[in-house]
Amino acid sequence: MPDEIRAALIRSLFGTLPIFAGGVLNTLAVSFLAAFRVPTLPFLLWCAAECSLCVARLAVLMIAQRAASERRATPTDLYILLGLAWAATVGYGTFISLVGGDWVVAALSCLSAAAMVGGISFRNFGAPRFAGAMIVLALGPCCAAAPFTGEPIFFITFLQIPFYLAAMSAAGFRLNKLLVATMRAERENAFRAHHDSLTGLMNRAGLAAAMEARPENRMALFYLDLDGFKAVNDTYGHAAGDTLLQGVADRLRNGVGRPASIARLGGDEFVILTDAAEHPALLAFAERVAAQISVPYVLRFDQTAVIGVSIGLALEPQHGSDLASLLSAADAALYEAKAAGKARCIVASA
Repeated sequence: MPDEIRAALIRSLFGTLPIFAGGVLNTLAVSFLAAFRVPTLPFLLWCAAECSLCVARLAVLMIAQRAASERRATPTDLYILLGLAWAATVGYGTFISLVGGDWVVAALSCLSAAAMVGGISFRNFGAPRFAGAMIVLALGPCCAAAPFTGEPIFFITFLQIPFYLAAMSAAGFRLNKLLVATMRAERENAFRAHHDSLTGLMNRAGLAAAMEARPENRMALFYLDLDGFKAVNDTYGHAAGDTLLQGVADRLRNGVGRPASIARLGGDEFVILTDAAEHPALLAFAERVAAQISVPYVLRFDQTAVIGVSIGLALEPQHGSDLASLLSAADAALYEAKAAGKARCIVASA
């Protein structure tokens, strides 16, 4: 899956703190009560293990939440290992409670373990195999304890619990699949909202968002319009024209040579938004871009097309400080370049 979705699923493991707190408090209370009612070594060890894991898991969770909010690496492996250890202590508690013969403690422990499954499923939907392993460790020991209870009727757990574990694990995988599909759809919709479907470059909305996100540097906006594109469309057809536009987009994407935001506004109009510099440097940049675009294109069926480009240049703050002002000034300069004979770059008037 895309790295962005994978990172979001990992971050989800460190959310829902109330569910985490509820589960920890529940298992602590049950282990304390069981140790108080049956103060033997197995129950005291259970209580001590719950306390130790509570402190360790809470510390790792807080560190991971802070790291996730800051988009830094999280101690995911350690968090998963501690989660598995905690599920194992829950299962250990149910086992010793059932084997011990105190049915009050046994009922309390089994109810606690069953309640934990809901929290495990809700908190770890981003990692269904992890959730399934925790469920097995928490409830599986009920089956292991059945032969030691002295109650043949308790062997029904060998039928109940495996089916329950399978159903909950399957539900976790279905929920994860649905979640990933939803996240993919949201990601694709967000991409389509800010990008041109033909070339993959940003559209006007994407360019506006990129301008807002740029550092507080002065900007230069190059407004490009292809020379001779209509002739290609008329001669070879619109499919060839689309191929040509994609070729131009690839050259702009791969050959600009400096940090820039590149967009297609529609038709054969493109925009490059980059940091401002002295006029000679910006004009030299425009010449390099024009030279790259002017290299012949091989279209379908070995058809070859040669085009040029006219460019209008607007600068911040001389021509405005927002996208609309810069586009308007650059567009006016572009028409000047067209009127002056095309294939040139003109800086907008003040």
